[in-house]
Parts: sequence; structure tokens; C-alpha cells
Amino acid sequence: MNSRTKARVRALEVLFEADSRGEDTLEVLRRRRAHTSALISDYSERIVRGVLEHDEEIAEALETYSKGWTLDRMPAVDRAILRIGAWELLYNDDVPDAVAVSEAAGLARTHSTDDSPRFVNGLLGRLQKVKPTLLA
Repeated sequence: MNSRTKARVRALEVLFEADSRGEDTLEVLRRRRAHTSALISDYSERIVRGVLEHDEEIAEALETYSKGWTLDRMPAVDRAILRIGAWELLYNDDVPDAVAVSEAAGLARTHSTDDSPRFVNGLLGRLQKVKPTLLA
């Protein structure tokens, strides 16, 4: 597993924990950095902060293109994966679009249900197609 993939996993853990417990995401990030042996890399923090910075835009895009699924209805782990994937796809020019979609589907494959990779891939694929209009 490469360092960016590991960073995505750590960011997923932070976002999932904060969402599941109803806690402040940055507090969860701080606590994990201080009290766990798992490395929370600078890229993990960049993902978490990027997701938080663009939370409203990401949520709107995901809900608009999810075809009948609100964010609240999605499993928390899928929601966190989609937030990471959408941030990388829409707001991180260092990651090619196809890689952002593929890595998010990979996270879903290893951390969620059997149906989740296809759902994540399909939703982020739709965002990839309309990306120019979302960022206009």
C-alpha cells in the first residue's frame, strides 16, 4: 500500500469516527495524532481539512448526483469515502481524476459492503463527467 493510500485510510478513519460519534472532526484528528500509533500523515490532514473546507459543496454535489440517495441515508463509511473521493476529484489537482475515483472505490472495496465499490465508482464517475460545470 503506497503512502497516499495509507493517508486516505487514516483520513477515512478520522472522518468516519467524527461522523459516527457526532464529534468535531479536527478534535478527532488531533486526538488520533496524539494517542494512536498509526501515522496521521500531512496528506491525511490535508484531506480532512480539504473535506471540511468544501463540505457544503461536496455534500451538494453528492446529493445532486446520487440518484435518490441523500447523504443521511448512505452508510457512514460510504459517506466518508465519497467525501474523500469528491474532494480529491474536485479540489486536489495533484491527483488525476481517474486515480481519485479508483482509490475511493478501492477504499469501499476494503472497508464497506460488497455493493459499495460500484456505488462509489458510479457516483464519483458522474461527478467526474460534470466536474467542469461544478467548478465553473
